[in-house]
Amino acid sequence: MTTCSSLSVLRKEPLAGTAAVARTWVLFEQPGPWGPRALTDGRLDPATGALLESWTAYGVRTALIRSPGRHADRGRNGPRRAFLAHTLPGRARVLTAVLDSDGGAEYLAGLAPEALAAGEFEAAGARARAEGGPWETYRGDPLVLVCTNGRRDRCCAVLGRPLATEAAAGGGAAVWEVTHLGGHRFSPTLLVLPHGYAYGRMTGPAVKAVVEAVRDGRVVTEGCRGRSAWDPLGQAAELAVRGTTGERGADALEVFALAPEPGESDDPSTGAVGEPAEPWVGVRRRDGTAAWRVRVERGATVPPLPASCGARALPQARVLATGVEP
Repeated sequence: MTTCSSLSVLRKEPLAGTAAVARTWVLFEQPGPWGPRALTDGRLDPATGALLESWTAYGVRTALIRSPGRHADRGRNGPRRAFLAHTLPGRARVLTAVLDSDGGAEYLAGLAPEALAAGEFEAAGARARAEGGPWETYRGDPLVLVCTNGRRDRCCAVLGRPLATEAAAGGGAAVWEVTHLGGHRFSPTLLVLPHGYAYGRMTGPAVKAVVEAVRDGRVVTEGCRGRSAWDPLGQAAELAVRGTTGERGADALEVFALAPEPGESDDPSTGAVGEPAEPWVGVRRRDGTAAWRVRVERGATVPPLPASCGARALPQARVLATGVEP
């Protein structure tokens, strides 16, 4: 059987601009079982899971995590680890807590998604331990989340689980399996926090290089899909600037909106007002010393590709940075 990930490699589908879009990640430990839509097909109350899933509209992504290894459902109860992670440059941080297994998901659902999306965790209701709440600043190794949910796509299990086990054995990172990162056909995929860079087609040595860079405040661009804080155009533009300049500082760059140039389209039928047919995206150093505009083309894969194993082959959205100018 030809898998979705092998077809993507065969067709040389680019990785840049394919990361899930989320400025804030909410992660809750749930050993299993996981269903195709883990928040609503597993042990969580379906209504609670649906509420957490709906937070994507606010720029918050919720996922379930578990330790690498065997996942026989033994009905384990007890405390579960949770993380809140914000990924905007200059504001990236992670909080962690140990929550009750029965009420933990409901507790998370009681947080305010608008404040979570802005990285204002305290305003969202995540009280610090010093104030009687469960949350504290996470100060451990970089968090590496490897997608392994075989009920959603077989590539994630067949390729992701061995990678998670290898990465955990290698040390230097806190490795978790995660339910869904988007982009099954780029398996094995992973997300690294606190900065929120996603990667595809990873290997054990590649993960080790990514972890070493994160510990030093740097970004590895090989295999990088983009920073989840940005939309696909911003992800591709930022990586293009890094490729052009050699900048590797994790929080050195930020994406911003450019005003339309004279003559660019204001026709709403072509997109947002002031948006050209081939958008220019602004990228600048956060210290104000330099800025660039990046031309990013939007299109689709040719020929069509299946988004996951067993799915019908369809044109998949793709973005491509074609020019970087000071």
